[in-house]
Amino acid sequence: MRLLKVATCNLNQWAMDFDSNLQHIKASIQKAKASGATVRVGPELEITGYGCEDHFLEPDTITHAWECLKDILAEDLTRGILCNIGMPVELSGVRYNCQVFCLNQKILLIRPKICLANDGNYRELRWFSAWKHRHQLVEYQLPSIIADAVSQKIVPFGDGYLSFIDTNIAAETCEELFTPDAPHIGLALSGVEVFTNGSGSHHQLRKLNTRLELIQSGTYKSGGVYIYSNQQGCDGGRLYYVHLMADGCACIAVNGDIVAQGSQFSLHDVEVVTALVDLDAVLSYRGAISSLREQAASASSVPSIRVDFKLCNMKENLRIFPSLPIKVRYHAPEEEIALGPGCWLWDYLRRSGASGYLLPLSGGADSSSVAAIVGCMCQLVINAIAEGDEVVKSDAIRIGQYTNGDFPTDSKEFAKHIFYTVFMGSENSFIE
Repeated sequence: MRLLKVATCNLNQWAMDFDSNLQHIKASIQKAKASGATVRVGPELEITGYGCEDHFLEPDTITHAWECLKDILAEDLTRGILCNIGMPVELSGVRYNCQVFCLNQKILLIRPKICLANDGNYRELRWFSAWKHRHQLVEYQLPSIIADAVSQKIVPFGDGYLSFIDTNIAAETCEELFTPDAPHIGLALSGVEVFTNGSGSHHQLRKLNTRLELIQSGTYKSGGVYIYSNQQGCDGGRLYYVHLMADGCACIAVNGDIVAQGSQFSLHDVEVVTALVDLDAVLSYRGAISSLREQAASASSVPSIRVDFKLCNMKENLRIFPSLPIKVRYHAPEEEIALGPGCWLWDYLRRSGASGYLLPLSGGADSSSVAAIVGCMCQLVINAIAEGDEVVKSDAIRIGQYTNGDFPTDSKEFAKHIFYTVFMGSENSFIE
């Protein structure tokens, strides 16, 4: 068996908060390495945060992103582990939304996004351009700020894949999974076995179902390992990004089955999900589908970058088994309605500097619903503290103004510290 340990993550990144974002990225890589993983996938634009909006138009934003990547590569974080890191990159005066593959303190490939999200809540074409040259690689001159640090001047840039000694790996980015001509199909026919997807997908009711179905369908048709990462939390805008594959939870799929799934709604800043996959199972699965073999035999070639490195470093051990398929966990619609806004409220509260929420009560459904969602937020905070999240605990102590070593242990008691209401009568209110 060619056993490969892979890791993906949910990161709660904040637009333009380079220091905290960098800290979360490093923590996720450290956790992935500690688990024995040799592949780590991160969310879309994880260095800058997805919601920078017009800050993407400022050259300094890209410069600071390179400074953060330099910081990562200067340490031995990428030693022995392939890291897929999301950041904006400029080529010939054009900004691209990119996934940067790094290994052993070197950059292997910069892969720009091919299909941009530009409908609904998304306006990516305002800040980025799509890479129009399918199946083409060009040479990219690294900025001096990082070229000197990593002793590299030129790296491949474009639509291609990495060919390791023991497997082939390629990237998709968020919206590309949803497109009719999704890149993973052609890449699978070219022999790519592992697909990464760094995403910045916001929460929408039942959207997670759609994303997981697309991931499962894609790997069911063409086989392969699909590693999905997503941002989570309120990164400065009005949307809530859930962690995974879709609405939140990061996940890992193999040949149509989900083998690992992260949480969809969580207050943790860093959550790492791992799985042990058997790449020979991908080879066997594809070999059993005659139509797939016939299409692969006539598929157009995709450029590749040779990497003299083995990712499958697991020693043969009859006691070690690949991760088995799991039952996908979905929240009920009512739970999504409560938990998604609850997480958003907590992120906004802890980052705004406010000491709580004031809610005018009219007695109607709107204000009552908001009060209920704040109650859900308080429950999420207490649960996170009980799970040992020191960041949530510190924020709760600060916002709730606890002293003498006290901290919240009960959601109702915590609500008394941060939630205030007043009656606001309207023409529909009763006189009494």
